[in-house]
Amino acid sequence: MVTERKRSSGAADFVSVPERLRSLNDMERFAVLATEEEGRPYASLVAYALSPNLEVVLFATPKNTRKYKNIMRAGQVALLIDNRSQDSPVTKAEAVTLMGNAKPLRKGRERDEMVRIYVDKHQDLKDFVESATTALVALRISQAVHVCNFQTVTVWEPASGGGR
Repeated sequence: MVTERKRSSGAADFVSVPERLRSLNDMERFAVLATEEEGRPYASLVAYALSPNLEVVLFATPKNTRKYKNIMRAGQVALLIDNRSQDSPVTKAEAVTLMGNAKPLRKGRERDEMVRIYVDKHQDLKDFVESATTALVALRISQAVHVCNFQTVTVWEPASGGGR
């Protein structure tokens, strides 16, 4: 069941989060990943791609990084995607925070399919993502929080619930 809730002042402010996610995925290549390290937040820039069903966000990372170790320790993460690269007025700024559980994908059919999705968006990272020292990580989205117009907040939960 897909759930969308709005916390704003008017019905005209309603935002279709899946529609905005598709648009941001087409426009933006990078997102900010937030993990936790010894009780402190840790942020990393990642190149991301969304699955067609919008239930999974993919990113690749070398296995010898802090972000990878943090994910292996505690898989709960947040990923912020925004439109700041679009050079538009600040009143048009929007961001969506995707929250859920992140895990590296193991070799097999699912990983192969996800590599194709990732490489379709990031052809320049093909060799990187296929390297034995790189992990392709799948963030299964449990909740998305979209913010625009400074205070229009829409919460969306994918049908799968992100494996909660």
